[in-house]
This record gives sequence, C-alpha cells and structure tokens, in this order.
Amino acid sequence: MVQIWLVELLKGTGKFFLNPVLYYLFFLAGILGVMRVKRERKNFHIRAEDAYFELRQLLPHGIYIGLTLSIIVVAIGVTIPFAAILLIAAFTFLLSLTTNVRWISPAYTVGGAFFTVIFLAETKWNIPLLSHVFEKIDEKIYPSIVIVLGLLLIAEGMLIAKNGGIGTSPKLIKSKRGQMIGVHEVKRLWMLPMFLLIPGKALQLSIDWWPVFHLGEKEYSLILVPFAIGFHQQVKGMLPTVAIQQHGRQVIFLGGLITLLSIAGYWYPLISIVVAALAVIGREMITLMAYLKDENRPFYFSKKNQGLMIIGIIPGSPANKMGLKVGEIIAKVNGMKVHDESTFYEALQKNRAHCKLEVLDTNGEIRFEQRALFDGDHHELGILFVQDQRKYDKKTG
Repeated sequence: MVQIWLVELLKGTGKFFLNPVLYYLFFLAGILGVMRVKRERKNFHIRAEDAYFELRQLLPHGIYIGLTLSIIVVAIGVTIPFAAILLIAAFTFLLSLTTNVRWISPAYTVGGAFFTVIFLAETKWNIPLLSHVFEKIDEKIYPSIVIVLGLLLIAEGMLIAKNGGIGTSPKLIKSKRGQMIGVHEVKRLWMLPMFLLIPGKALQLSIDWWPVFHLGEKEYSLILVPFAIGFHQQVKGMLPTVAIQQHGRQVIFLGGLITLLSIAGYWYPLISIVVAALAVIGREMITLMAYLKDENRPFYFSKKNQGLMIIGIIPGSPANKMGLKVGEIIAKVNGMKVHDESTFYEALQKNRAHCKLEVLDTNGEIRFEQRALFDGDHHELGILFVQDQRKYDKKTG
C-alpha cells in the first residue's frame, strides 16, 4: 500500500509540470514586476524593489500552505472531478485577461468553475474532445468543490496577511484637489500547489468512511494542481502593512466560515450552491469595504509640517541599513530642519562623511539615527519622498 501511494505521489507531481497554469503564473508575475518598476521609475526616477521581486514571492509561501492543505484534503478524502480542475484553469486564464490580478482569487476562479459545473450538469452539453471528462458530473461533487474553495480562501487570507505587506510599492497620484499625494500599492501573485484526489484506478483504502466527500467512485488517483491566488490593494489613508493585514484577516474569517458551512452540503448538496455564492459575494464585499474605508480616511502620505514623510525605502540603501521605515518622518538632518527634498539634500552636504537624523516614528515618538556615508551611497540615502507638484510635472512631462 505504501509503495502504491509513493508511486501516485510521483505521478501526481509529474502532472504538475504538465499544467500550463504553472508556466503562465511565472509569466504573469514577471509582467507585474516589469510594470511596477516602469511606474516607480516614472514617479521617482528609481525603482524600489527589482523587477524579479514578484517572481521571488510567487512560490515559497504557497508551497508550505499548499502542503498543509494537501494533507487535510487527502486525509478527509475530499475528491474533485478532473472536469473541475480543467474549469478552474480556464477561469484563471480568462480572468487574468482583465489585467486586474485581484480577480485571480479562488473566490472567482473556483467559484466560477463551480457554477459552470452546475450549468454543464443541468444542460448536459456535449463538449467536443472533452465529453468523457464531463459526462459523470452530478450533485455529489457540489460539497467537495466548495470545501476546497473555503480552504483556498483561508490560504489566500494567510498569504495576504503574512506576505502581502512586504515590499509594497510607493506611488504618486493626484488628489481630487490636484495635489500630489503618495499611496502604497500591492499587486501580488502567489502559486499554491495542492494535491487533490480525482477518480482513478490506483488508491483504495479498506476504511468504510474514506473518502468522506466522494463522487460515488471507489478508486482514486492523486494530482498536484497549481492554484493561482491574486491580490491587489491600494492604500492611501493608513500604513500599508496595517491595512493589508486587516484585509488578510477578513479573508481568513470568510474562508473559515465557507469551509464550515460547506460541510452541510455533504447531507444537502444544494446548500453548496448558496455557500459558493456567499463566498463570491463575501470576497467582493471585503474588497469594496476596504476601498470605501480607505477613501474616507485623510491622506497618510502627504506633506507634513514636522518634516519629510518617507513613502519608500530602497532595499540595501543606507536608509534601509539605518532601520528607517515607511511612514516615518525625517524632522532634522545634521541638526538642520528639512521640509522638502532640496533642504534635505543641502543638509546632507553639510557633512559628506556622516549623517545624523532626527526621526518621528509612526507613533509620533522621536528617535535619532546616524551612519557614516561612503562613496557610491545614494545621494538621498535611498529614501523616496512625496515630491512637490513642480518636480513631479518635470519628471513625468
């Protein structure tokens, strides 16, 4: 039995590399990085993170969560028809064409696949070349797909809360009054590889209750599926890390609720339709409420009387090594008060070998930072500020 499971794990892993979604996600993550760098250079004449940052975020965190979910779904025997996997991949491709990565959320890709499965089951469409894949669809698959949807929403919330706030991108926009303000934006794409049970001829246990969420079959196979999770949020009214963590916790709560409610579909399959609809509506409401709350807040990244607001820190720069953080205010440089980039640069020139900063942290408390300066260091310590209107127009005009 152990040998059979090991063989199935290897075969299922091999199928992972045949899935076009795997390669498509690498392509999309690369595009996100290039577009971000282009916009940052337009705003600041320098990029924050390099163009490979989004690619580096694509897999590591998703692998750990995907492994955990794989153990859960296989242990309780959540089985998914291959037709649903094909439809999830199709919706991933289609929704990515909107160019808004937030639509590549399990709520929409798995939710869209779920309702398409119902449509195909009710209309009994004959799909050329794929008729054998869709011919056995019935109501028994409803609860299993929604359970996977709930678990993936939990995973999405965890990724947003733990990783979404890392490396958010500074951005300059015009307010309704025509003033230049700073915002932070995150466009992130994660891949979550997860093993699923599908009808096959390899695995069979002599346990009456396994699998619990079955499709009426007696034998199953394993397949490793690359699920896509996309996220987009723009924050102007508070620290981006705080806003994004709040967003993530709300998605985790929604995912937990959907998972619990979806279990009822095991006894009443039609309940799964209501729960899937709740997942889609709930995910959209979380995004909408985050946007409305942020719109009603005053601008966080704007000019301050106390000094210069930090909107971005270049990794590896002197500012990064000094521990400066986004949202802090530089009040004095080498004992000289600063109120714009010009006075900041002039203050740095007072001592080209060393700088001492008076900083107001995000709690409004004063601290001092100092560091020796070397040839090759960024002339503004690697700090990005909200620029004045005239300078911005000159750079972007």
